Amino acid sequence: MKTLTVKLTDQLFAEISRAAEARKVAKSEIVRERLAQASPASPSLWIQMADLVIEDEGLPTDLSSNKEYLSGYGANHTN
Repeated sequence: MKTLTVKLTDQLFAEISRAAEARKVAKSEIVRERLAQASPASPSLWIQMADLVIEDEGLPTDLSSNKEYLSGYGANHTN
């Protein structure tokens, strides 16, 4: 486990100390629990981008690397 040093207000330190003493656990345990509650695990990038993924077996396998597919790309672009 890694160590992190933080500066807390006197009020927050006292609150954490009271909670730790009441539960008979280390202050660091209280801090870890509160951090875990404050930042729920976010969905993976794949899940976040699921609506952008094209799943089509009819697409060429070299679509991203074969320059032939880029011929004419941007030709109709106007400024």
